[in-house]
Amino acid sequence: MKKDDMLEITIEDISSDGSGVGKADGFALFVKDTIPGDQVKVKIMKMKKRYGYARLMEILVPSPDRIQAPCPVARQCGGCQIQQMSYERQLTFKENKVCNNLRRLGGLDLSAMEVEPICGMEEPFHYRNKAQFPIGRDKNGKIIAGFYAGRTHSIIANTDCLLGAEENEAILNEVISWMEVCKVEPYDEKTGKGLVRHVLIRKGFTTKELMVCLVINGRKIPQVEKLVDRLQKIEGMTAIMANVNTEQTNVILGKEIQPIWGQDYIEDYIGNVKYRISPLSFYQVNPVQTEKLYGKALEYAGLTGKETVWDLYCGIGTISLFLAQKAKQVYGVEIVPPAIADAKDNARRNGIQNAEFYVGKAEEILPHKYETENVKADVIVVDPPRKGCDEALLETIVKMQPERVVYVSCDSATLARDLKYLTANGYKAERLATVDMFPMTVHVESAVKLVRENQRIETRVK
Repeated sequence: MKKDDMLEITIEDISSDGSGVGKADGFALFVKDTIPGDQVKVKIMKMKKRYGYARLMEILVPSPDRIQAPCPVARQCGGCQIQQMSYERQLTFKENKVCNNLRRLGGLDLSAMEVEPICGMEEPFHYRNKAQFPIGRDKNGKIIAGFYAGRTHSIIANTDCLLGAEENEAILNEVISWMEVCKVEPYDEKTGKGLVRHVLIRKGFTTKELMVCLVINGRKIPQVEKLVDRLQKIEGMTAIMANVNTEQTNVILGKEIQPIWGQDYIEDYIGNVKYRISPLSFYQVNPVQTEKLYGKALEYAGLTGKETVWDLYCGIGTISLFLAQKAKQVYGVEIVPPAIADAKDNARRNGIQNAEFYVGKAEEILPHKYETENVKADVIVVDPPRKGCDEALLETIVKMQPERVVYVSCDSATLARDLKYLTANGYKAERLATVDMFPMTVHVESAVKLVRENQRIETRVK
């Protein structure tokens, strides 16, 4: 096989990035926009020693799980890698992905665990409470908002993303209309000129509050009162502001926020805990599923009101404040200072006094506290980034011997690696929950309950 060869193959699997995987002459071929069961004609684009990449040319026989993607620009945009797959099949794929990684990479015997059915969504669209739309011009010079096509900075025009809040379209239409009428230029990456770079929109799903933040290449917005007049008429509008970013960079947000109208934040709830959200705040984008995931973490923590809990990679304290309602004391650790400031503020606003927060790397703070202050933990909760936990942190967890560890993960491959370490050092994985936080994409979250082995023996003896 060589570049430009045309082949007919059957797609058998999906890769971690959402590409279909088929085989030809023993070689694995990765083909975007395909799903298992598709019989397709493809064109070889690149070959490596053991695998290659091919472009979908024609679907000869569609998979029984294939549907018409509801979004007309799904293929060009690439943000929804598996929108062309039935939602039922998406859930099966994600469940299998987590379980297979835990078996293959973590060496876990899932038959010895309680593996709960994946928690999907009743309505798997319009679930995102945050969206960032780049602003530019199309080839005809018209101002557009949308998303970058995969691995490019070419904007696919789309003001009605089916994953975002339904109010996004009305907001973007008003911003674009104002720019056209008031002759406000979109930012041009090539020249570094133009004013409006992105429009950030956030929504409180419980409170129905809306935030609009224009990311600007400058310090002043011309005729801003006309923009405010348009946006404040949209029901739920609570906060309008600007974010200054004059750097020639791929980073979307700058550090400076300029209030324009209304509040400089919105509020929302997860369960009965209220969170204040600013443009720079980290906050889970799917509040409906977040409540289910954190509910599982709370259940797995098994709190009675007597426990000391450490919540590592705590962000703005979302899990910490959930846990604090049923724990004796919670300590949260997060490397991002503004997130810790938000966590402390959220604790104060909710009247939660048994949560304390530290700024720093979890893999440095916890070992230091353990070595110098001999801190204890009955339960440790970790919710690390995709790279998983640092081994120094895992070593400290094992030394501290908490009765239970709850591992919340956004990447089942690094979850499996870390569980392999913990289960080789005195812990047993007892329960697994998988939650579909990101329908139409390949991403999935999971939570695992681990118990200290001698604790299980003591419990049985009693």
